[in-house]
Formats: sequence, structure tokens, C-alpha cells
Amino acid sequence: MRFVFGDHVLDVERRELRRESELVPVDPQVFDLLIYLIENRHRVVSKDDMLAAIWAGRIVSESVLTSGIYAARNAIGDNGKAQNLIRTSSRKGVRFVGDVRVESSEDLPTLPKDGTAEPRPALPLPDRPAIAVLPFQNMSGDPEQDYFSDGISEDIITALSKLRWFFVIARNSSFAYKGKSIPMKRIGEELGVGYLVEGSVRKSGDRVRITAQLNSAATGSQLWAERYDRDIADVFAVQDEITESIVAAIAPQIYAAENFRARRKPPESLDAWDLVMRALSQFWRVTREDNVAAQVLLEKAIAIDPDYAQALAILAASHVLGTNMGWEDNTASVPVAERAALAAIRADSEDPWAHLALAGVYVNLGRLEDALAEFEQALSLNPNFALALAYYGQMLSWVGRCEDGIVAARRALRLSPRDPFSAMVAYLAAGAEFIGGNYHEAMRLAREAIRQRPDFVGVYRVLTAAAVMAGEIALAKASLQELRRAQPNISLAWIAEQIPVTQDERSEAFRRARELYLEALRRAGLD
Repeated sequence: MRFVFGDHVLDVERRELRRESELVPVDPQVFDLLIYLIENRHRVVSKDDMLAAIWAGRIVSESVLTSGIYAARNAIGDNGKAQNLIRTSSRKGVRFVGDVRVESSEDLPTLPKDGTAEPRPALPLPDRPAIAVLPFQNMSGDPEQDYFSDGISEDIITALSKLRWFFVIARNSSFAYKGKSIPMKRIGEELGVGYLVEGSVRKSGDRVRITAQLNSAATGSQLWAERYDRDIADVFAVQDEITESIVAAIAPQIYAAENFRARRKPPESLDAWDLVMRALSQFWRVTREDNVAAQVLLEKAIAIDPDYAQALAILAASHVLGTNMGWEDNTASVPVAERAALAAIRADSEDPWAHLALAGVYVNLGRLEDALAEFEQALSLNPNFALALAYYGQMLSWVGRCEDGIVAARRALRLSPRDPFSAMVAYLAAGAEFIGGNYHEAMRLAREAIRQRPDFVGVYRVLTAAAVMAGEIALAKASLQELRRAQPNISLAWIAEQIPVTQDERSEAFRRARELYLEALRRAGLD
């Protein structure tokens, strides 16, 4: 079905909006909102109608809905002042008032006998990494099992669509390639994407094997691949688990690929997104020099776009990291981080990185309840955000919910074992295990973080404290020596100042954890 209005054509099946002959890039959620408004053009649709239809009843802020309507108007050449196509009815809702002609969509090209179709014109790439999830192949030899392989693909599309940093092609467009043998480059051009996710499902008895690959559409090269073998006693639980694992693995691989692509660009052609991707690659190296370099890149991105939520959020997170690692003065950096985090949320309240950054600020300010709420908001927006989950797990342990904290931290480790942030996740998980009294596990995780990032100063603090509590005094002394090398000004007084005294409801558990940590470091010989 196609809706024609003015000089626009909205093709529902192909998920395309065109102005005359030009393709208009539209966020998938905004595209769905346009379809809903046009299909219901005979009436005023309320805020609740739109939330139920587009956001599936999920609680979102008023600004998210307002931004969606603004983006929909902007996509079709309308605005809040003119309201030629989307008109606001005071305190009631909005209505699509343009004249609409409904047409049948052009049939898909007829396939010749060789099974291929004439290629469609290449679509331009949007301003974010664009991904298409192709239908996973059913390798079981039983057509009735298509529901399972299709379900995996659909769930991955849904989960990736929640990651606002990516442009994800809708199911109807990517499933048009089901059962067809078409080169990746051509699919990428026809869908206007840089990345393709594909895979297969093979069920045999009570076992299922699922493979998944992330490929570059332009070159056909494989960027990531994994195989999952599972018992299938609960088919839907397995489907959820596999989807979660695949999505958590794909996101950091795309960040890494985008960073590599950005580094091949000459400096004068770098845009804000490229600068953020390069900054991320500096940020996850966890050294003073790299953190400073990341901040320089992020500030350049913000100079290009002052309301760039992702750049503001990572800038805030980098200043929080700088204070926690001893690279920046707490009193000077925390206000800078807070301003950047709040600006990120104002720019995009649905960005999980913005809420993660603000949570880190609140931890440094001793506002534990607020910090937990922000961690939870980040995870509600992206349940597969391994770094946020690891921070949340450590925080839960610090406030007395050790069992929940350790579960969260271990899940973060499982979610993204090849994440560029995995050293940081291991460090945070080590902290959760230490507070929970699992000192040998804390030591193991700390050593893994050090293996990946030998100059990660914060890890040596956890390793030193855990080794003392485990009775490994020689290891504690050696770790303390490395800590002093990495942070020459380290002292008990400095660490005590970094762990705030708080009056929040959970302050008693927090105080006990704080004293345990300081006492362990004192026993190691830190003064």
C-alpha cells in the first residue's frame, strides 16, 4: 500500500518515504507514527492512542512524543506553525488533515528463472549506522519450523530498533529477501544499509543450533560470527536468550567497525558521528591519555552539533571515569559531567548512555537512590547494555543487595564477552564480587581486566583489596606496587574522599562496604 499526498509518497511495504524522486530518511518509529496518523486521518488521535500504537503502551516522557510529532512533520515538509498536514487539536491530540490518495504498491520485480530480480536503485546511507536483519534460514528440513527461525530474526529487529544509535530496516523490507540468493552488496544498496545480520537455525530433537553473522554490506566481509547450541525444552526462553546474546554482541562490533571506518577518513571530512566513534575507541582503552583524547574528540562533535545527545553523554561518562581513576579533580570535573549528562537527557531522554552518565554523576555526589533510578532507566531503554548492567551490579552490591548485584554483574559478563568495554565490565564485576565476599572470584576478574588493559589503574585497587581479604598477602603487595606505579599520588585519604559519605536510605550498607574496602587497602600497606 502507498499513501500519496502532496509531493510525497509513503510506501508502507518498502518502508520508504519519498519527496518527489528523493528518498527522505526517517527514523523507524517516526515512520510508524506517520503510517498510524495517515491510517487514522478520519479522527483526532490522542496521546494515549499514539503511545499504545507506537510505543506499545510503554511509559515515555511527554518530550519523546512531542519530538516524534515534530520529526514526523519535518519529514513531510510540515511544521508546528503551518500545520498543513498534521494539525494539533488543543488538549485532544493530533490529526492528519492532508488529502491522501491510496494506491497499491508497485509489485516486486518479477523473478526470472534464475531466481534473481533486476536490482533496484541504490538508496543513500542515513546519518547513523544502518542495519538490516535478513530472515534466518531454517536448516531443519521442516517448513513448519519456519516460525522459529523467523521469530529469531523478528526479535533481533525489535531489539536492535531500541538502540537509538542505529537505523534498523523494518521486517517487511528485509523479509522480502527470504529464500532469495542475492549478493550482499546489492541487498545493502537496495535497502540503503552498511551492515547485514544473517544466520541459520537447525533443530534436531531436543537440541537447536543457531548461527549468526554480522557482515559489511559493501565488502561482504564478516565482522563477527557466533554459534549457539542449546536444549530447547522452553522454545521461547531459548529464543529470548539467543536474541539477547546476539544483540548484545552486535552493537559493540558495529561501534568498532565504525571507528575503523572513521579513522580512514581525512580529518577535514569527519562529521559528528565519526568523532563520537573515534572517541569511544579512546574511551574504552581506560588510560589517562586516551580519556583526554576522547574528550577532545567529543568536544569537537558537540561544537558541530551542540544538541548531540550521544556526544554529551559520553563526554559526561569520560569525566566521571576521570574522577574515579584519579586523573581529574573531583570538585572540578563532577559539575562538568553533570551539566553534560543533563544536557544529553534534554537532547534525547531515550538515550541509555545519557542515563548511565547521569547515574555515574549521582554516585560521585552520594545520591545513591537517584543513581540506582538512572541505572534502571538506562537498562529499561536497552536491557542488553552490558556496561550499564555491570555498573548497576556493582552499585547494588555497594548498597547491600549483594546477591542481586552479583547476578547483574555476571549477566553483564555473559552478555558481551567480546565487547571492547569487557575490561571495564570485568573490573565492575570484580567490585561486586568483592563486596559480596567472593574474594577469589574478584581476584580472577580483576586479573582478566588487567590482562586486557594493563594500565587500568582502578583494577589494581580491587585486586589489592581482594587479595588481602583472601589471605594472598604477597599478591596484595605486588598489586599495591603496580597501583602506586599507575597512580603515584594514591592514598587512603584520596580513596576515602572518592567514596562519598551519603545520607540516602541505603547509607548504612554503603558505609559498611566503604569501611571494608578501606580497611583491606590499609592492611595491604596503603597509607
